[in-house]
Amino acid sequence: MEKYIRQYVAKSIALLGNLCTVEIAKAMNILQAALERDGRIYVIRNGGSLALATHWVADFNKTVFSHNLNEERRRLQAIRLPTTEEELTAWANDIEYDMVFAGPLQNYIQDTDVLIAISSSGNSENIIRAVSLARSHQVPVIGISGFDGGRLNPLSDARILVSTSPAEYEQVEGIHAVILHLFTKYFKDYFDSVALLQKS
Repeated sequence: MEKYIRQYVAKSIALLGNLCTVEIAKAMNILQAALERDGRIYVIRNGGSLALATHWVADFNKTVFSHNLNEERRRLQAIRLPTTEEELTAWANDIEYDMVFAGPLQNYIQDTDVLIAISSSGNSENIIRAVSLARSHQVPVIGISGFDGGRLNPLSDARILVSTSPAEYEQVEGIHAVILHLFTKYFKDYFDSVALLQKS
């Protein structure tokens, strides 16, 4: 059993080491630019990993700003789409499941915004429809995918790929969580440094 654990950990470490830091930095620059134009961040993801998107939105909105609430500055807003499970099932039941992200996004999207699209395979049709909608509005897309990147990778402005064999969902999703935590940590540190400069 210990050998199995060591092998899993070693694979995770290798995948982290192989991430393209240029693309991750590009994603952070896209988010930074959204801040400068008072944009919002929309996040979409399928399945059990919808919980990861929800977790990140909660973390980002609370962690980045909660200890600097009284500071006057621009703020980023991260929003998971759909915003409720009720809305998700309404779109799926009344329209079609392939529209559960594009439908809500159409209600909100502005050219100041950013879309983070997360898909292990990169081929989920409901993800691709929302990405296509964002691109038609000239909204930048941060694509976070796995395996070979699928259709999502070439459609994205920042292409964060966890390259694995097909169906290694647990490894891909684990690394995706690390990337999202990195976004949160970076912007928390960024706003903390801004606050210190304003006080000095």
